[in-house]
Amino acid sequence: MAATAVSSISSQAPALGQDKPSFWLRNKRWDMIFIILSVLVVPLPYVFYVIGMDVFGLESDVSRNVVNGFVAIAVGGPHMMSTLLRTGLDGGFKRRYPMLIRSSLIIPVIVIALAFLNLTLLLTIFFFWAMLHVLHQVTYIVELYNHKEHAIVKNGQSAVSPMARGLDYAVVLTCLFPMAAFKIAAGAFKVGQNDLTQSIPAFFQQSWLFYAAAAVFFVAAALWIIKTIREVQSGIVNWPKTIFIGLSVIVFFPLAAFPNLDTAFQGANMWHSFQYLAITFYIIKIRQQYGDLKQSAPLVSRFSNRKDSWGLFALSTMMLVGSLIVFVVVYVATQLIYPGIDSNKHFDTAYYTAILSFLWIHYYHDHFLFTNFEALDEAFKPSA
Repeated sequence: MAATAVSSISSQAPALGQDKPSFWLRNKRWDMIFIILSVLVVPLPYVFYVIGMDVFGLESDVSRNVVNGFVAIAVGGPHMMSTLLRTGLDGGFKRRYPMLIRSSLIIPVIVIALAFLNLTLLLTIFFFWAMLHVLHQVTYIVELYNHKEHAIVKNGQSAVSPMARGLDYAVVLTCLFPMAAFKIAAGAFKVGQNDLTQSIPAFFQQSWLFYAAAAVFFVAAALWIIKTIREVQSGIVNWPKTIFIGLSVIVFFPLAAFPNLDTAFQGANMWHSFQYLAITFYIIKIRQQYGDLKQSAPLVSRFSNRKDSWGLFALSTMMLVGSLIVFVVVYVATQLIYPGIDSNKHFDTAYYTAILSFLWIHYYHDHFLFTNFEALDEAFKPSA
């Protein structure tokens, strides 16, 4: 499926520009495949995790790690590294924001230190940052739809208002936390073999947190549904955005309820990664066609020359060698520092160090990139 996605990201239409304005970010087919209906990949990691145990007789941790490794190599890793195509490998970006690039070097030091000193704390920070990052991407896509509706399609006369935006954000940003709070209160918040409740203050491990999170979410959901009904009745509903928000909430709400949180969230990670790769490669293609990509990022431009996005995917995948090197070094070092270490903890220490050193840089850069709501505008111009 990853192969189909990559080969199609930039080949849905012969030109990046749009003949007539619409609410779709690119066109209906592209948005449905990569932004909306890619939700169908969410259950796949958990299904294969169960198949590994029930059909092939693998132990739970072995099946979990096989699924994690596959997702990381097939789509999660390339999506993580593709951020650097717009930041670290772009000379213009580095000249404009040198402190962002320099401060990123601190992140691997923090990850390695926590991996050896307190792996549970590292995973706790990672888990909650990952949830926020996934939700931030959802709100970014929502805002891309809002921006196009307000600034491009209706030329400042759309129904997008601060209240409407607030309700969109509220229902998205609260949907993951009720079930997570329930698991925390029950003392069952584990990622693999790591009990994250050890790093969560006892004050939050109470039922009040679940009731508060659930109340906030259901109020937000009710208000959003009322808003949507009124938009439909008034004929001003933005269907691509509305369907996307609805599916995101439906999918994310129950994720934390699964007994194996690690694999359950790999499903969300796959959906998130497909969306990210599609949008990132589309933005790069726009810069290649209408901007200065060849001068600013010659290496990226060279790999972006193909009509489809295989070149960009290949470059992102090749950069995973950095994670592989970190994994091998940490795996060997862990055995030397902690002889006789439990095999699961041994693997987890090396795996999460190798992944999080780059993943947290990806999060850090994206919190910045996700403020650029005009990134697609060049392709919206009629002259394009």
